[in-house]
Amino acid sequence: MSRGNPRETDRAPQGGLKKTLTTPLLFFFILGDVLGAGVYVLVGQVAADAGGAVWVPLVVALLLALLTAASYAELATKYPRSGGASHYATRAFGPFVGFVAGFCMLTAGIVSVAALARGFGGEYLSAFVTLPVGVVAVLFLIVLALVNARGIKESTRANVVATVIEVGGLLVVVALGGWLLLRGDADPGRLLRLGTPEKGAAAAVLSGSVLAYYSFVGFETSVNVAEETRDPRRSYPRALFGALVAAGVVYALVGVAASVAVPTEKLVASSGPLLEVVKAAGGVPLWLFSAIALVAVANGALLTGIMSSRLAYGMARDGLLPASLARVLPRRGTPWVAIAVTTGAAMLLALTGGVADLASTLVLLLLVVFLIVNTAVLVLRRDPGDGNHFRAPTVLPVLGIASCVLLATQIEAQVWMRGLAVLAVGLVLAAVAVGRGRGRGDDGGPAGKTGLPAGDGARRVTRSG
Repeated sequence: MSRGNPRETDRAPQGGLKKTLTTPLLFFFILGDVLGAGVYVLVGQVAADAGGAVWVPLVVALLLALLTAASYAELATKYPRSGGASHYATRAFGPFVGFVAGFCMLTAGIVSVAALARGFGGEYLSAFVTLPVGVVAVLFLIVLALVNARGIKESTRANVVATVIEVGGLLVVVALGGWLLLRGDADPGRLLRLGTPEKGAAAAVLSGSVLAYYSFVGFETSVNVAEETRDPRRSYPRALFGALVAAGVVYALVGVAASVAVPTEKLVASSGPLLEVVKAAGGVPLWLFSAIALVAVANGALLTGIMSSRLAYGMARDGLLPASLARVLPRRGTPWVAIAVTTGAAMLLALTGGVADLASTLVLLLLVVFLIVNTAVLVLRRDPGDGNHFRAPTVLPVLGIASCVLLATQIEAQVWMRGLAVLAVGLVLAAVAVGRGRGRGDDGGPAGKTGLPAGDGARRVTRSG
């Protein structure tokens, strides 16, 4: 494969995004997003559903995530541009489905950033200073927006440092669990205890896997920076699968450490379950671990904020959102309008205090997106591209579709109600957006079947009918 002049790959087309990400930077981007703040609070919730063997649903969730990751790897290397799931769905099914996919991703991303902003001003920060959560959230989001606007290279370099810190914190938990085991203060028998009084082993694993799945879903944000990667067809699959496996190993070890070190009932009752491991072992200052947790929260919010802004930028460029969202800073090459709008929306959610009610719908919204992406892979096989991209074995997207349906059956009824309400809003907005496009005559031009700009040189799928 001819990769061209490396210097040329750093040059963005006029008005486009700079290609500055290398394979290591992309690896740390994905690893940092997957190893986000969720693991610091998630272990107790997984234990509540699955029992003492927390590591089992974490491993199952990794395997399920790898199925959909294979579909993302094929599409990101075939169509390396911002927009991610929205762009792929637009190519496969047209702008209506593309808008719905993008809306679900965008909503999930903004809500996630808002929740993390409120989390930053919560229990871990109180180890140092006590301030109103709303004030902390707003200041926190402003700082993140400025880092995001400065440039993708600067943002991902900050992510490398933060990722090393948060991985270090998780490895400390693993080491402390091992120390407790060696000195005889741990119970390895809990590693095989699956099930709760309400659920048998199989049901417990499935229920726990839904929550554990959330801890892996950060990988999908990375497709929105594929356009800013120097050689995405070579770099993206390596970084994606490498980061997911690395995160899976760390998560499984953390699950083992937490299970043996802390009684299941105590894990379930704690809002900071990993802090319970630190308390049980001793020797590590609680303020130090709180600082590491704050870095993890900030890093997760930064990377999700990058995803949200790039997704809004990509949807605008595909004609699915107002064109102003596709404006970039001339020298920095970052989508400043998209950054400002998504940050503003996150601030609004963080200040209203309704984030907790929406947060539980994130997995459901993402399962809708993943279902669309896994199906789009199969549909877009009609477009061979240039043949020089990663290709997932057909069985993987098929199993990915099945996994989405399986996990969706485990989501509670009240979450479905909230999720369906969000989807209904997305469907209405999609109808309006597509209707406007048709009113302008967009569906009669070269981009009519896909909603892509007429000047897009990539080959399109011809849809019959």
